[in-house]
Amino acid sequence: MKQSKMCGIWALFGSDECLSVQCTCAMKIGHRGPDAFRFENVNDYTNCCFGFHRLAIVDPLYGMQPLRIKKFPFLWLCYNGEIYNHLQLKRHFKFDYQTQVDGEILLHLYNQNGIQEMASLLDGVFAFILLDTANRKVFLGRDTYGVRPLFRLLTDNGFLAVCSEAKGLTQITHSMSEPAKITPFPPGHFEEFDLKQTGKVKSVRLESFHSCTDKPRHAVHDSAGELATDFALEAVKHNIRILFENAVRKRLMAHRRIGCLLSGGLDSSLVAATLVKLAKEEKLQYQIQTFAIGADDSPDVVAARKVADHIGSNHHEVNFTPEEGICALEEVILHLESYDITTVRASVGMYLVSKYIREKTDSVVIFSGEGSDELTQGYIYFHRAPTPKAAAEDSERLLKELYMFDVLRADRTTAAHGLELRVPFLDHRFTAYYLSLPEEMRVPKDGVEKHLLRDAFRGLNLIPDEILWRRKEAFSDGITSMKKSWYTSLQEHIDSQVNDSELEEAPNLFPYNPPTTKEGFFFRQIFEKHYPGRSKWISHYWMPRWIKATDPSARTLSIYKPDKDQ
Repeated sequence: MKQSKMCGIWALFGSDECLSVQCTCAMKIGHRGPDAFRFENVNDYTNCCFGFHRLAIVDPLYGMQPLRIKKFPFLWLCYNGEIYNHLQLKRHFKFDYQTQVDGEILLHLYNQNGIQEMASLLDGVFAFILLDTANRKVFLGRDTYGVRPLFRLLTDNGFLAVCSEAKGLTQITHSMSEPAKITPFPPGHFEEFDLKQTGKVKSVRLESFHSCTDKPRHAVHDSAGELATDFALEAVKHNIRILFENAVRKRLMAHRRIGCLLSGGLDSSLVAATLVKLAKEEKLQYQIQTFAIGADDSPDVVAARKVADHIGSNHHEVNFTPEEGICALEEVILHLESYDITTVRASVGMYLVSKYIREKTDSVVIFSGEGSDELTQGYIYFHRAPTPKAAAEDSERLLKELYMFDVLRADRTTAAHGLELRVPFLDHRFTAYYLSLPEEMRVPKDGVEKHLLRDAFRGLNLIPDEILWRRKEAFSDGITSMKKSWYTSLQEHIDSQVNDSELEEAPNLFPYNPPTTKEGFFFRQIFEKHYPGRSKWISHYWMPRWIKATDPSARTLSIYKPDKDQ
């Protein structure tokens, strides 16, 4: 099956400035699709256009976008993502495809069922821009968890600019006297605009089409079939295994080599082990490559080695020094478009491992364990939740905010190097099922977080037992040497760069989300240098709940017990 892989999308409707001038902004996201670029004007609308960066795939004839087909000459589609159930939907509705691209399903669904139904039937990750010239409409949409990014800029006079990353919009020329607001598009929503003859637009509705707790509309077309609905422990564990395996299997849809990030923690180990198992079943012609990053003696690298030996992957260990980490910081913040402390800190390792994958291997599609901690209450602070209800509510809050934090980190650090991320823990059906379970079942048990998830895979020998029951390490903590952490080295560097009086000035200098630590101040300075006045892209800093914390690192929490102390 051919599909559009990782890419960058960009579009303007009603541009106030000559398109050839604006076009240079689209080049800012070239890393998302390093193999080809296309710029296309829209017939009869001189100030509307699409820009598309593509990561090469197998279908050279139809892989480029905007995607248009003879059957619907009035529809133009630019999208970034994968639609895992496009073949099931094609068969169910008996659609007559003209290309081999998964995104073609959007055109048929929209034409037959309208935008709301179209969006809610898509099982996958996506950000789309759909233009309907027959009905003079523009639609934007983004997947449930915002795994694929999308930003929009809308001026007072109806000029709309849209891009995969905010950096493609910051230099857009418009006729307003003050800077135009650039906002992340809300996950799980679509927006409808009326398109005027002038090319300008007017927003007419913004609606949710799926929330993480709703059973997805597309579940009926899913290959996992119907599941037992009672909450008996064995039935629940069975369902968790079925749905998780199904989530990994549907994400094997790829014509480029598949690899997997492997930190040695529970989540990435389950993903990697299931991926290797299914790759054999599906008879993939190559060995799955796994990638660990960290210092030689770091707990994560040692654990990842054990998992790789157990599952039989082609394992790579990527080492980085604190100096390399510090050198990469500015570039990382530039790609992230964020100054959140835990996001930046954890992104350095992921950025460097992605760089290694791009330069030294031929793996392009990269599986990863993001989303599990939010879904299964994996953060250490969940031990302090006052009630199961409070824990369940916080789990949902974390999932809804993923697009500002871990999912943002995972997308930008991999896309920076032209890789394409797949996150099976954020499968719509898997997450909706897990969130439907009784609140008491999902909380930490016997002093172990994610107890239910671990228990579901007990006794299967999928991963070594010691890994199945391994306590959580924060990513930025687990990759560092036990002797001296990357965190400590980073703090020492920052201490030499930021003095106490500067930190005292922080609330005046940065009134929105003022940093309270030197590290936060240092990251914010770099962010403001590249994106002045854009601090509202994140609404708050990621912080643990229910405990007095000034730092988001697990290692600095009083509940944190490294394995060796237990």
